[in-house]
Amino acid sequence: MASSKRIGKELVDLTKEPVDGITVEPKENNIYKWTAKIQGPPNSPYAGGTFLVDMDFPIEYPFKSPKVRFNTRIYHPNIDEGGNLCVGILKSEAWKPSTKAVTILLSILQLLEEPNPDDALIASVAKLYNTDRAKFNKTAEEYAKKYASA
Repeated sequence: MASSKRIGKELVDLTKEPVDGITVEPKENNIYKWTAKIQGPPNSPYAGGTFLVDMDFPIEYPFKSPKVRFNTRIYHPNIDEGGNLCVGILKSEAWKPSTKAVTILLSILQLLEEPNPDDALIASVAKLYNTDRAKFNKTAEEYAKKYASA
């Protein structure tokens, strides 16, 4: 299958040229299911946290985007309580077969650094982010300490 070859190559590339703050490994030796460990960016309220993210690649990859879900609870306007996230490149209308897993992971890292309250999954968190950044940061830091500690 072309998808397994592409996914395998992307995994090898990420192993050979790792991205700072991100490690990836297949789950249960299944090339279609990855677990990523994403370190909270140092310039964010998530600093010091380690966030586990599942990536499930469909057989149709790269023509269909992988399903990406946070396994670690996080206080973020673009990530809901179930770990679903709202990041533009994963939306079906924006997905391009040329998009690689590393680009998705970098987009998630960027989202941790700079939430996008205009495309929020949790309106109340987005509102707090826009109106009281100090309170938002304090709550996000508390979640990171409580749920994302190594």
